[in-house]
Amino acid sequence: MAGKRRLYTSGEIADMLGVTRQRALQLANDRRQDFPEPFDTLPGNVQVWLIEDVDAWMAEHRPPLDEADEGE
Repeated sequence: MAGKRRLYTSGEIADMLGVTRQRALQLANDRRQDFPEPFDTLPGNVQVWLIEDVDAWMAEHRPPLDEADEGE
């Protein structure tokens, strides 16, 4: 698997964030959210992001679920 990139689709990002695919795309396209740029656009206008870029963004912008629950 050397040399292969690991990528997320907007559907996978939506699942991780617990939002719709449309909302995930809104976040990705809203420059104020500081979301990483897509790594590539595949046929059919499907955008994909590097896993490490999205994971780093989520670590900075989204608390882990167990930490979010502590505020209740």
